Amino acid sequence: MPTQNLLPRDGTVHYLGKILSKASADAFYETLRTEIAWKPDEIQLFGKRIQTKREVAWYADEPFSYTYSRTTKQALGWTKTLLELKAIIEKASGERFNSCLLNLYHDGTQGMAWHADSEAMLKPQGTIASLSLGAERRFLFKHKTTNEIVETFLEHGSLLLMKGQTQSFWQHRLPTSAKITSARINLTFRNINPPTKS
Repeated sequence: MPTQNLLPRDGTVHYLGKILSKASADAFYETLRTEIAWKPDEIQLFGKRIQTKREVAWYADEPFSYTYSRTTKQALGWTKTLLELKAIIEKASGERFNSCLLNLYHDGTQGMAWHADSEAMLKPQGTIASLSLGAERRFLFKHKTTNEIVETFLEHGSLLLMKGQTQSFWQHRLPTSAKITSARINLTFRNINPPTKS
């Protein structure tokens, strides 16, 4: 698999490019649009809870709770399609995952602000595998100290792996673009630390 690290320091990001054929990527995209239990995301903004136009879904091995942006989601059980994609991602990445957060961006006016996936319940320095389906979008990384910017382009059916110290030292962002009129589905496979049993 080895590909060049996109980051100059303090982390490892590999872009594997298209791991699915166009036909497969198209089929998975259409199935996920209708099969997944999409719901508007909720975030805290200036002390108020608001719903985003972007929709999300959270699936896992167990009904894990996942908290980010001061909202908590309860995982649903895997669908057959998600298990199929999970197997493909695990084979391509050489990693194992127990959960997946999905985002549905209806067009280019919907994006994601700078953030790092560094929540306490995530496996420390665990790999996050990001599969893109649908509209091709720019994707940016920014170093938390130096403000260096690294840019890449996420294609339909492509896989991006964020590893090691990436979340500790870098933030990432999906910028908006009014020129993009079609939707994108992003699946981020990750590992949640199971809660300790008392």
